[in-house]
Amino acid sequence: MNAAPEFGPVLALVLTGLAAFAAVVVRAGGLGLGRDMLVVTVRAAVQLAVVSLLIAGVLRSAGWTATFIAVMAVVAAATAGRRITGSVRGCGWWTLLPIVAGVVPVLALLLASTAVPCRPVAVLPIAGIFIGGAMSATGLTGRRALDELTTRRGEYEGGLALGLLPRDASLEVCRPAAALGLFPVMDQTRTVGLVTLPGAFVGVLLGGADPAEAGAIQLLVLVGLLAVESIAVLITLELVATGRLC
Repeated sequence: MNAAPEFGPVLALVLTGLAAFAAVVVRAGGLGLGRDMLVVTVRAAVQLAVVSLLIAGVLRSAGWTATFIAVMAVVAAATAGRRITGSVRGCGWWTLLPIVAGVVPVLALLLASTAVPCRPVAVLPIAGIFIGGAMSATGLTGRRALDELTTRRGEYEGGLALGLLPRDASLEVCRPAAALGLFPVMDQTRTVGLVTLPGAFVGVLLGGADPAEAGAIQLLVLVGLLAVESIAVLITLELVATGRLC
């Protein structure tokens, strides 16, 4: 039995009310993000509407599915690059490396082992989840690492004075902060089923699947994310330490 929310005026009204409430709350709290809350809501609605129109055609072809995944990776890299460097130009595009290097081997392993069926309808959502996780980990790690190098400049220069190479001195300063990039996925995995029921679990349940099957799929996603984001964090840290992300 399909338990998905019914699309219609009621859903639209509820979504509008929630977005407006979030905007009012952050504005009242002086966070300065009231307008941004509304903008990202409208943007998400438009993007999902376009994707909903395209997705049926995309899923009919493995080639189009691969192209769609590649576009997702590029957009993720642009977003992470903007978060880290303030621009999508120049060195910001290095963020594509940790995202791709994290997602490709993990996704390839899942497909090769048949844990995920090699069908567009299965590959696309898993790839999207992994790319999103890698994007978040890359952006958070890169931003925190650069902030540490700025605020602890004296320690970095002290390392150089002691004979450390620039890369090694950078790692000594920013490695602890970079580890924070893994905290969100670790907390999500640690508390799954106790604090939250993540998207994959809920989505499979809403599609009418057995709860045990939904749990297995969610566990696969979470453990896959741990691997994807671990790779992305380490490569991002290396890019910052070697001056490629700055």
